[in-house]
Amino acid sequence: MRNGIYMKTTKRIVLATIAMVIFAVVMVGSTWAESGRQQTTDSAAAAETQAAQTTAATTAEGSSASCHTPSYTVEVSGSKQWMDTNIDLRGGKKLQITAKGTITYAKGNHFGPAGIPRSLADVIHEYAVPNGGHGELIGRLGSGDAAEAFEVGASATYTAPVAGRLFLGINQSMRDAAGATGSFQVKIEVLNEGLGAADATVVGGPPETAMPAITPKLLDSIPRRVTDQNHSPGDMVNILIVGTEEEMVKAFTTAAWVKVDKSVESTVLSGLMATLEKKDYLTMPMSTLYLFDRPQDYGFAHAEPVRVIMSRNHLRVWKSPYKVNGRPLWCVAATHDIGFERDRRNNGVTHKIDPAIDGEREFLNQTLSGMGLVATRGHVVPTHPVTEAKTATGGEFHSDGRILVLVLKSGGAGK
Repeated sequence: MRNGIYMKTTKRIVLATIAMVIFAVVMVGSTWAESGRQQTTDSAAAAETQAAQTTAATTAEGSSASCHTPSYTVEVSGSKQWMDTNIDLRGGKKLQITAKGTITYAKGNHFGPAGIPRSLADVIHEYAVPNGGHGELIGRLGSGDAAEAFEVGASATYTAPVAGRLFLGINQSMRDAAGATGSFQVKIEVLNEGLGAADATVVGGPPETAMPAITPKLLDSIPRRVTDQNHSPGDMVNILIVGTEEEMVKAFTTAAWVKVDKSVESTVLSGLMATLEKKDYLTMPMSTLYLFDRPQDYGFAHAEPVRVIMSRNHLRVWKSPYKVNGRPLWCVAATHDIGFERDRRNNGVTHKIDPAIDGEREFLNQTLSGMGLVATRGHVVPTHPVTEAKTATGGEFHSDGRILVLVLKSGGAGK
């Protein structure tokens, strides 16, 4: 018995020690990141403005009728995070992107388009592609916050899931960019012009449409809000997704949402492994909430690695007892954590959500629709919409009362 007690005590000590180490690493990283942000606030704002206004020097090649493969050359400066290529893509357009050149950081690091090999220090950073190389050439479709960045490196093929403007950039912080010199010379060849369908030119995904299958009777049968373990009302149900479980999970993971851990112990162990593997850890657990008298079936998060403890986009998903055109209907409560506040139930500390809750609804709309896995989308208004309320912990939020409906492509078509 003494051995058993000893083993349990040892396990608790080990887990507590690991937790303290990970917490210390994150806090130190957050301090460094905040210091960097304070030192470069003015230059960062100016650089972002310049990046939005400045377009890359793009030269079209092979544009004559005799050329069968259009191509472009783009110079991507190391002093920018993003550059507009002036190249508009339609859905399904396939590109071959190759790059060469050298960029040098203020500390003397020289590297090519593949970037600098990751180190343990890269666990605490804020890069557009969290697990990509530091300084690697990257791309994204569109310029908004929901635009998902992807790795390019020295060579990559890319197929646009939906229509949008191609941006190229460097996987680095604004602090890196401020002291960087040099550039990458990028060649972009068009391998396939893309889809011929009319909606292939609609930027960001399918156009907004009416949702007759989501009837008032169906909406009234779905609770407007979720509850905590004490049955106190909390977040609102602000998104409905139509599709199979496999299609739903694929849509989130394709759009870079990650499943969250379900316990603190698994968080500690996963966090340690992620640190050792030099990967960013985004799966901090979220509390359990209830809908249809049961806890969430899934939790997903989309966050900046350094700020994951304080700030992240996150949501909970429940499978409803209803179907739409023979396919399962999933209910989603999505919020954006922006810091901490007092839990009015017990005076503890809890996450504070952005009170303008519709922003998170549309962030999810853009991230999922932008990956080409959404067939149709639209907004509906229930009979008794939620426009103002409080979370189970006492935080206030407001909404226009609309619920987003996403109908996924059957079988994950489009990817």
